[in-house]
Amino acid sequence: MTVEEMRKRKKELGYTNEMISEWSFVPLGTVQKIFSGATESPRYETMRALERVLDAPWLAEKKPASDSLMLRESAPAFGVTQQKVQGEYTLKDYYELPEERRVELIDGVLYDMAAPSSVHQILISEIWSVLREYIRKKGGKCMAMVSPLDVQLDRDDRTMVQPDVVVVCDRSKIILRCIYGAPDLVVEILSKSTRKKDMFVKLNKYMNAGVREYWLVDPKQKRVIVYHFETDDYPAIYGFGSKIPVGIFDGDCEVDFQQIYEYVEFMYEKGEVE
Repeated sequence: MTVEEMRKRKKELGYTNEMISEWSFVPLGTVQKIFSGATESPRYETMRALERVLDAPWLAEKKPASDSLMLRESAPAFGVTQQKVQGEYTLKDYYELPEERRVELIDGVLYDMAAPSSVHQILISEIWSVLREYIRKKGGKCMAMVSPLDVQLDRDDRTMVQPDVVVVCDRSKIILRCIYGAPDLVVEILSKSTRKKDMFVKLNKYMNAGVREYWLVDPKQKRVIVYHFETDDYPAIYGFGSKIPVGIFDGDCEVDFQQIYEYVEFMYEKGEVE
């Protein structure tokens, strides 16, 4: 199919970009760029993946991807004093939650956050240490930080996220209670419970808020998806055997994932990575 034929077929089936992305395993940003015309020459493998979805009408019987992205609760969130429906929560509700309960607030929706796995935490610390050491050696003003750390992404009262690793180069955004505004670099480690939220909901939030670069580290697939929003050729996909350049530092800093993988390989050998 040509892109124009795909657009027509997509309209006929009533598919959204989110649905196509979930079923084809093509990153949402790539799907959006192809159907908007921003990408003039999509890769052959990407086009074939989209064709397989558009040639399978039975997929329309599946639950829409957008339905699976939100935490749907009819009951009030535990610890919130005022009962509300998802989409109506604010920072006031967020701060009223018990300290031991980790959640993120995105556009008025509360998302519970499961306790991170051992591999998750190791990956965070290894990536953060590379970024921190590079900044220190260069004597830069940027700061690398790790979760749990509140980021008031849109500077409003409807969103507060906790990225796994952030780099902030404008120190005026670093205040006592949170990062106030968009970080320059965000890294999220995917897990079974956060995969869809990180790949769809947060991707769009970070891009629209002004984050310059977004990394999705997928331990299960042993890959890293990099969105450098200041370029026109994102996303870039790397394996765990790669040295991945940090775009906000013009590639001068690299994160050696082969070295990181060797450090956590014993967890894979025990079959404990999901």
